Amino acid sequence: MADKPIKAVVKLQLAAGAATPAPPVGTVLGPHGINLPGFVKQFNDATAKDKGLVIPVVVTIYGDRSFDFVLKTPPATVLIKQTLGLTSGSKKPNTEKVGKITKSQVRKIAEQKMPDLNVSSIEAADRLIAGSARSMGVTVVED
Repeated sequence: MADKPIKAVVKLQLAAGAATPAPPVGTVLGPHGINLPGFVKQFNDATAKDKGLVIPVVVTIYGDRSFDFVLKTPPATVLIKQTLGLTSGSKKPNTEKVGKITKSQVRKIAEQKMPDLNVSSIEAADRLIAGSARSMGVTVVED
């Protein structure tokens, strides 16, 4: 589809398997004239296995109102909260800690996020995920 002129590229974060044509999908994609029910059905079918997670999606809209979308991995903070069973991070991460995550759990999240991270090694990805955990008030501990 590279021969079609690109009209817009839109980035969204939607609940996996639970998108609807209502806002935010309708208000963001509607003005571009794409088939909203078609997008919602395709997105929900593609993300049904990840129900409960927030999935970033990049939608490319072409001049003839057709579209493609690329699914990304869930944000690191969502994966950390899911791993630890948290509902939210700390409001004061430097003083109030909300949990502990092991280095092996950090590595597992880093391996999952690696395709979407701008790092060249798994060790750098580990450091990035550990930094996200610390900014949420989660302590990184040895196994």
